[in-house]
Amino acid sequence: MKRTPYIKMYKKVIGMVLLAGLVFVSCTKDFEELNQNPFQPTQTDVGPLFNSVIQSLELGWNEQFYVHNEVLYKQTQLGALTAEAWSNLSIGTEEIWSNYYTTLAIIRDIEKRFAVLDTEYGPDALNNFKGMVRVIKAYKTFRVTDLFGDMPYFNAGRGFESLEYVRPEFDTQEEIYKSLLNDLKWAAENIDYENDSINGVAYYDISQFDNLLYGDLEMWVKFANSLRLRHAMRMAEVEPDLAAEIIGEIITNELPVLEGYNLDSPILESVCMWPRQQSWLRQSASWSFREHKNLRMGTTIWHQISNHDSIDGSGIFDPRAFVFFETNNEGDWVPYPQIPDANTPPAGGIPYGNHRDLNYTIKGDDCIYSPFNYYLTRDEYDVPEVLMTGAEVHFIKAEAYMRGIGVPADPAQADLEYFAAARASCDFWSNVMENTERWVNIDPGFGSTNSFNVANLIFFAEDKLALIYAQRWLDAFRQPWEAYALARRTKATPREGDPIDHFRLPYPPSELENNPSNTSAAISRQGGDDSFVKLWWIP
Repeated sequence: MKRTPYIKMYKKVIGMVLLAGLVFVSCTKDFEELNQNPFQPTQTDVGPLFNSVIQSLELGWNEQFYVHNEVLYKQTQLGALTAEAWSNLSIGTEEIWSNYYTTLAIIRDIEKRFAVLDTEYGPDALNNFKGMVRVIKAYKTFRVTDLFGDMPYFNAGRGFESLEYVRPEFDTQEEIYKSLLNDLKWAAENIDYENDSINGVAYYDISQFDNLLYGDLEMWVKFANSLRLRHAMRMAEVEPDLAAEIIGEIITNELPVLEGYNLDSPILESVCMWPRQQSWLRQSASWSFREHKNLRMGTTIWHQISNHDSIDGSGIFDPRAFVFFETNNEGDWVPYPQIPDANTPPAGGIPYGNHRDLNYTIKGDDCIYSPFNYYLTRDEYDVPEVLMTGAEVHFIKAEAYMRGIGVPADPAQADLEYFAAARASCDFWSNVMENTERWVNIDPGFGSTNSFNVANLIFFAEDKLALIYAQRWLDAFRQPWEAYALARRTKATPREGDPIDHFRLPYPPSELENNPSNTSAAISRQGGDDSFVKLWWIP
């Protein structure tokens, strides 16, 4: 597999960053001087540092190739893996791990600098900035612990402070979860989007370096509360009382959260990495699909978006079908069997090749199954990498009302939340397709579908909770790590064959090599380092 010069340069940069981190560990005395701009005072340095934390939210190239495309799409059955040709999972896990801990060290540096800023501006004046840092730290930490389980956290990223932190102990996922949920609560309560000052002192302004929400403090509060909902629900089976307390507090008090729909008015709030707005190229997705080659639409998801198996697509009722997938080389809608047998014709073709920019219809004669939509993976400017949307929040609320978690069980209100969620999800992805500059070929069948087709399913469903799970799973199509979490927690997402028995990723080899005793202790405590070992929140 030939890699582009960009990737080679990327790996060199990451290597330099990691090497620099090692230097900081052994040269703590000079750390402050190395990280100060000699032409500006210390307080101005935190802005670029914060911006680098935001940049770290971009999905990794190898993460997408070896983790998402090779493992998570298969395990969630959001896609069908037609061949398991890439067994180097550790390449992806190493990237996830190194991205997180490199960024965590930057976050610790920012937190350390708060002491200087507090003295200059007053501690309350930093509340907005401190809250933003806590939200991003929580988002990134939740993502990693939800893939691996126990991990170094409380003393991690502090190697520049003292040699005692070079090989930090692993903290339990339970401890990490509860700490992060407290951080998010603090952020939601202390970020002030209604005033410019506190006690007569202007808030420290970091908006020019906020390349995620662009200084919209209300959106930061909504993001914090929305993450609280997501992860409180995730632990609801093992910590029902605490989960109910958090969910009830947010819903009952109508605390600000991301909104998808308000009655019949689309709001479609989201927290995303938008390449064009943030001045970066989303080349990683195209590379991961082009080089990996083996993902196709599977029968599991096909049966959620089409009423029947007619290859002309006449059974498709969900507009997202045309956003997520496309026809095979013959113009037919053909899913790959989720559980193939010896008689299943092999998949082939070149549906993800960049030649399709100029020769869109050429997918290869042996492209006999429907691939993921070319533009969804190919676009570098306008297709976002999603962190969280208002649609997901509605799905979480729908489950809460349906099950009576934190609020009295109210099936009618659950129906309304589901209705809003389904419409928001369909409209969000339809808007992405219709407003992406590169997306010049839209299947004519798209015009015959609308979000009501999906929203109205709730009024005819025999098992409404199963429908809520199915649609939240489908909404997470480009967040396979979130679909993976939902599948592991509920064991009720759409699935063919046996129940899911894949619950975590193995720790990257570098951690076993560089932090052997603590890693071994964590593995022993959890019952192993295998995929069948359940995380703390999995019932």
